[in-house]
Amino acid sequence: MAKVSNTSLVQLSAGSRAVVRQLRGGKDFGSRLAAMGLSVGSNLEVLQNSRHDSPVLILVRDTRIALGHGEALKILVEESEHNYKETDQ
Repeated sequence: MAKVSNTSLVQLSAGSRAVVRQLRGGKDFGSRLAAMGLSVGSNLEVLQNSRHDSPVLILVRDTRIALGHGEALKILVEESEHNYKETDQ
């Protein structure tokens, strides 16, 4: 079985699904994300990511969250094997 490595949230394309594995910010950063429903172990879907220093839009627990590029860099995720775009459903 191949070892799965964690990657930064900014590396994922729209339609990707992932699980949060690590938050690399301070206590305040983690607390703020937890208040929005994003914590280690959370499943998420990337709705928008142009990868050009613009916000990353994700869906977590039926909530859309916009993260700055710098914030998204601090969130390490494990990409799920089953990625899709809404047009594929």
